[in-house]
Amino acid sequence: MARIGRLAAMSGLLLFVVCVTDASADDIMTTKAAPAVGTTAPSQPATCTSLEDFAVTNCPLTWNGITLYGTIDGGVTWRNHGAPFNGTSAVGVDYLIQKYSRGPRWDLAPNGLTQSNIGIKGKEPFAAGWAFIFDLQAGFDPYSLHLANGPHSVAQNAGVPLTSQDSNADSSRAGQFYNSVGYAGVSSPYGTLTVFRQNSLTLDAVFAYDPMGASYAFSPIGWQGITCGAGNTEDCRFSSSVKYHVDIGQFRVAALWQFGGYDLNNAATGAYQLQIGGDIANLAGGTLSLDAIGSSVRNAVSMGLAGSTLPAVLPQVLTATLSNNSSVMLVGKYSHGPVKLFAGYEFIRYAPPSNPFAPLTGFVDIGGEFVCAGCAAINNTNINNTAFNAGDKLFHVFWTGVKYAVTDNLDVTGAYYHYDQPRFGVPVDCADTAAFSNCHGTFDAVSFVADWQFAKKFDTYAGLMFSQVNGGLANGFLHRNSIDPTVGLRFRF
Repeated sequence: MARIGRLAAMSGLLLFVVCVTDASADDIMTTKAAPAVGTTAPSQPATCTSLEDFAVTNCPLTWNGITLYGTIDGGVTWRNHGAPFNGTSAVGVDYLIQKYSRGPRWDLAPNGLTQSNIGIKGKEPFAAGWAFIFDLQAGFDPYSLHLANGPHSVAQNAGVPLTSQDSNADSSRAGQFYNSVGYAGVSSPYGTLTVFRQNSLTLDAVFAYDPMGASYAFSPIGWQGITCGAGNTEDCRFSSSVKYHVDIGQFRVAALWQFGGYDLNNAATGAYQLQIGGDIANLAGGTLSLDAIGSSVRNAVSMGLAGSTLPAVLPQVLTATLSNNSSVMLVGKYSHGPVKLFAGYEFIRYAPPSNPFAPLTGFVDIGGEFVCAGCAAINNTNINNTAFNAGDKLFHVFWTGVKYAVTDNLDVTGAYYHYDQPRFGVPVDCADTAAFSNCHGTFDAVSFVADWQFAKKFDTYAGLMFSQVNGGLANGFLHRNSIDPTVGLRFRF
């Protein structure tokens, strides 16, 4: 009840922010999302004045500083090793090779390039250089129209064998009406300060420095949240947080603090992030952007299905793995004319959790599922609080890519991604490295996409991603690789 009360108070404040503007749904419309780190804010087009304006130009739906905006992204995909579409999951289908990926199949392809969403945001000046700002956005599946809910997609497959599971993946999007963001704050000459539901600094960096823009269909660090969540995807967003960003000349500094814990719809009991970066203009005729981000997350939660090392025909248990995570992310981007070059690296350390939770005490995760240690016989859930007791797990993520603007309306992008997990924990016989999940393992992916904006608010895309797991990272997989030719259409307003 305490958790419900706190969330109701947060929700009430955000709804109050919207209501005091006295705007009707017919009057308000949207712009693109605010630019991420390492980017320059584009000039805004004039507000829409008619339905024809909205249909044939890139005008936003804005009234009195309030903007309604959104994205609808859908298509079709084929995978040589795939599982059925899931309209609850944030990602929809297994564009990326997963343990349960099995036979060749065609499926609907939701959110291939961008998460479909609907949102409302505003900016109300109240003094010279000062403004009140807010943003409330929800991601959804364009086919099922369900709010994106990664943890629930995993829970749906509890008790189901690997060979019968549909597509599922953990996520920070857990069915909330604010599953993308829900914050309010103040912008000023001294920086921007915001509170409540916000992207992690590492997620902002992935949006800015991933050549595929965190695409589900063409980017592993978009489909998975290992990178943006400092190790765990549920921590790519924090529901109760304070975030500050300031630009000082060509440099920038940002910080984030997650306060509260699981009872405030967070997937950790606390987190801190610090970022420093900047832009170097006129470098060999182009601009170089660099950022470094340090993160610390306590009692981070990763929801998954245990039992993958057992025969694939046996049912599995919904399991929350707890850890204290720390990471350092280094990212860079160089732009010169029609060419943009990208590169990034993140080092992640998983350590034993500060609070292992006593048996039967448990907690409610961000998707509303109650999990506790040793509850498999009661409600088919469990807490794994000892995964890293025998030694910290280290993880390395690398990526690079290039985007080329063939014309003003056509971009082509290619990218490469690599994960490396050194051996960790209890010594085992790693002669067959895939026999144990704590053996040395690697993951590799290459992707390509062409994106054509044929109208102001519409673009169509086609591409593919090949992904492969090896060694300890292939433990429990039915197949080790997958390819996902995908085509789609996106409408952004």
